[in-house]
Amino acid sequence: MNNLWNETEAKKLKKDLLKQRVYTSRLLGANEDLVMHGGGNTSVKITKKNLFGEPEALLYVKGSGWDLGTIEAEGFAPVKMDTLLKMAQMEDLSDMDMVKYQRAAMTDPSAPNPSVEAIMHAIIPFTFVDHTHADAIVTITNSPNGKKKIEEIFGKRMLIVPYVMPGFILARTIVQMTQNLDWKSIDGMILLNHGVFSFHDNAKESYDQMIKIVSKAEDYLKKNASKILKGAKGTRDAQIIARSRKKVSELWGSPVLAKTDNSASASAFSNLKDLKKIATKGPITPDHIIRTKQNPVVFGKDLEGDFDQFAEKYKAYFKENKLAGQQILDQAPRWAIVPGTGSIFYGKTVKNAQIIEDIARHTQKAIFQAEQLGGWKPLGQAELFEMEYWSLEQAKLKKGGQQKEMLGKVAVVTGAASGIGKACVQQLLASGAVVAALDIAPEIETIFSQKEVLSIKCDITNSAQIKKAIDQIIFEFGGLDLVISNAGIFPKSAKIDSIPEAIWEKSLAVNLTSHQRFLQCCLPFLELGIDPAIVIMGSKNVPAPGPGAAAYSVAKAGLTQLARIAAMEFGKSGIRVNVLHPNAVYDTGIWTDEILKARAKHYKLSVKAYKTNNIMGVEVTSKDVAQLAVNMLSSTFSKVTGAQIPIDGGNDRVI
Repeated sequence: MNNLWNETEAKKLKKDLLKQRVYTSRLLGANEDLVMHGGGNTSVKITKKNLFGEPEALLYVKGSGWDLGTIEAEGFAPVKMDTLLKMAQMEDLSDMDMVKYQRAAMTDPSAPNPSVEAIMHAIIPFTFVDHTHADAIVTITNSPNGKKKIEEIFGKRMLIVPYVMPGFILARTIVQMTQNLDWKSIDGMILLNHGVFSFHDNAKESYDQMIKIVSKAEDYLKKNASKILKGAKGTRDAQIIARSRKKVSELWGSPVLAKTDNSASASAFSNLKDLKKIATKGPITPDHIIRTKQNPVVFGKDLEGDFDQFAEKYKAYFKENKLAGQQILDQAPRWAIVPGTGSIFYGKTVKNAQIIEDIARHTQKAIFQAEQLGGWKPLGQAELFEMEYWSLEQAKLKKGGQQKEMLGKVAVVTGAASGIGKACVQQLLASGAVVAALDIAPEIETIFSQKEVLSIKCDITNSAQIKKAIDQIIFEFGGLDLVISNAGIFPKSAKIDSIPEAIWEKSLAVNLTSHQRFLQCCLPFLELGIDPAIVIMGSKNVPAPGPGAAAYSVAKAGLTQLARIAAMEFGKSGIRVNVLHPNAVYDTGIWTDEILKARAKHYKLSVKAYKTNNIMGVEVTSKDVAQLAVNMLSSTFSKVTGAQIPIDGGNDRVI
């Protein structure tokens, strides 16, 4: 394992213990083989003067919700050492009381809740304490005779602690095991099936010791579990992904995203002999169970049946282990293995799905290595259930405010590089959806930087490009629920007797035919979508056409008729189709300042008067249209299909 200590950077910290603590915490957090996504915790003991000028010993311990890889000084909670040490001597203390009294002993009420391991950090008599869930350590302890192997690797200079629940119970276990221990006689502590502790009065020495301990374990694995996962990249099936996402959403009770991994290593794992047996024994560490549940679902020949079987097994697991008053959680798996292909990961957000993918990737590697050591042997169901339904872990899942209505939903917007299309993407993001933004313009690939946006350069008059784009959406987000079919062009004005043939054909191709082809490609996935809905972007020219715009008006009228028929045909699949007819939306690419001035002058109006030349005297913006479009995709319009709604500030010809 690489030691990331940088002497030049370290010198900048001088003698500031908290800055040193932040620095080495980040070094640990930079390595996924040590900690992932909020795992692990660190602390430093500092003496400071209190309000009365009296010296007071404090434990600055990682706060709940902070990640070691990005932690700042304010991510550490200052807790009075004397209170923590007194708590360590208590015979019994509930989890909720532990959290309450640790919080009461903080000297900064604005700091985050202290780690549940705060008491244990306090009883270790060194300035710096580091704790990680190192993959190599946990892999070895998750194999037969894991304790014996650890003893062989580290000898007597390592305190080996049997698995017990984190928090107060673990702290009390350490107190009892170390009553007559000379702490200087050991280099660290290994908690079986959990992780490893290192400690020292010097920040660098504590960090170095962690690297040395884990490196020894990695060396052992290199010698005794040298095979690596390798093979050919798997071939993904968009229909299987979308079907699985639909089923998980049903079991979870809300829409979820699905992220896929068909890399060579994921594919190789999915091809292992006895895959279902070895992959469903349990997670690499119980800390992961609140994110991943106990096991993945392994697909067979009956995808829906596989999920139903997973749900039934989960119900049985709950019934066997539940305590009075506990309510069962959802029965949806958080990841799946597709034999011969790779894995699928489910989460309500892109970040959540990515976290599950990261954990699953490390789990697969650990299982493969442990099998070479004699077998994968994680904790039993009782211990895993205790962690999954631990009140403190459940509290982590409940954090956060009310979720946005479209969280977990997947939308696609065509013509997304500017104007109404771009505004629709932004409004969908604000509503919680992830969005595929399609446009023929190359700049579409650089306009949006959010990980919740998949930007695709696509000519929607090209069927092959459309199909490729839809597959990309499924591979990235897992399905398709919402469509805003917006792409279009406004040809140069010309009377019917002088419209160039190419202009007429192009208008029909872009403004009508492309929408039919796009809907045709979307339909198989919308049928597997969650509350699927479509908004077609029409035009005022449909109910109120004008001379000189036949190529545009005819195409838009045909598009509106297409939408009406789609509403009738798609309704049996629960897919809603509605039409918006915007007018005089001037903050789009086709309306330059010069054109606006020229048109206003033609009507003998100021630019402002021209832009508000409607019954209500208001300006209609792209954002206004986008807000209405997204509302029409929402539950507000859940019983509406086949509707045509103008958004124009009131037009007497339309009315």
